[in-house]
Amino acid sequence: MHPFRSAIESRDLDAALALLHEDVIFRSPVVFTPYRGRFAVAPILRAVIQVFEDFHYTRELTSPPDHALLFRARVGDKQLEGCDFLQESADGQITDFTVMIRPLKGIQALAEAMQARLS
Repeated sequence: MHPFRSAIESRDLDAALALLHEDVIFRSPVVFTPYRGRFAVAPILRAVIQVFEDFHYTRELTSPPDHALLFRARVGDKQLEGCDFLQESADGQITDFTVMIRPLKGIQALAEAMQARLS
């Protein structure tokens, strides 16, 4: 099991953030411009861990340095599924983190909930 998956499933946000390279590039499913750096990503992860309900990883695909962690969650009454795509450096820190989510209604619910948390 990937350490990021373990940290998120145990809701240990500090452990998840420690796995991110200080210059990590994070691509959100809701905004075009990537976020750069652990400091920029921290509030997003803090908010999403509160917004997602019934979050659980369903599958893990690994081909180091790349990892795909498939998940399911709910935002309000909207079910969604997605994938965290992670790329690691030689020392195991996550340097690239992309999130994809479907369906459209689920991503719209997530965007609204995240905007309310981050405003």
